[in-house]
Amino acid sequence: MTASPKRTGAQPFFLQTDPGQRFCLFHPPAGDGCRGAILYVHPFGDEMNKSRRVAALQARALADAGYGVLQLDLHGCGDSSGEFAEARWETWKADLAAGCRWLEQRLGQSVGLWGLRLGALLALDYARGAAHPVERLLLWQPVHSGSAFLTQFLRLLTARAMVADGAPAAGTAELRKALLGGEMLEVAGYELAPELAAAIDGLDLARMAPPQCPVDWFETASAAERPLAPAVERVLAAWRREGADVSLHRVSCAPFWATQEIEEAPALLAATSALVARPASELSRNCA
Repeated sequence: MTASPKRTGAQPFFLQTDPGQRFCLFHPPAGDGCRGAILYVHPFGDEMNKSRRVAALQARALADAGYGVLQLDLHGCGDSSGEFAEARWETWKADLAAGCRWLEQRLGQSVGLWGLRLGALLALDYARGAAHPVERLLLWQPVHSGSAFLTQFLRLLTARAMVADGAPAAGTAELRKALLGGEMLEVAGYELAPELAAAIDGLDLARMAPPQCPVDWFETASAAERPLAPAVERVLAAWRREGADVSLHRVSCAPFWATQEIEEAPALLAATSALVARPASELSRNCA
């Protein structure tokens, strides 16, 4: 029997940034060598909380496979400095830059990005303009349209208002107009700033072809054999026309980022772990 590689426990710390500091959890690579470095980019709002368990399980599995993994709470999120109302898209991208620098200095490796939902969109947007090469992109169920995501988020405010007051509430179109017109809105306990909303609203995955690095897109569904959504096909076709090195992986699992109870995603964890465990000789390399 082959012994499992020895793994050091996760190491919590605060990374000093501007503004404030970011709470981080570093999972050192198991064994004597390091196969790479990966920065996790969490999703938006309560999806971050619902997905913490799955993200932690995957981070540990990646560490067991020889990767150093950094989980970082973005500005205004989790245990990091600031309020959510102060969060801005460009500040979040600066957080990713700080996390990448820390990993590069710690491990001497170029960094790959692993993002979930809106975090996948943020990881991609950062990678497209990063001053350093990105080793790879792991995209878990990426948001296709920032505009549609924002509308869905605003529906939470409408629904809660109707339950609380028992009367018709302002529609999402009216809320969107107020928000993008400069009004701060509180949605599901999160104060959303107009600047952040406008940045999200303008994002379209089909127009965001990734940089020249391997991209692995994990698309989930209740059954893996279900037809692929037209929006996914549209994005993949657009990316491939731009020469993107993208592979689609379809797995069956519940939408753990949105379920009422905390869920696990064994098929997604297994598929991701199997991918990163492949020998480096079988993988495309990044382009500087």
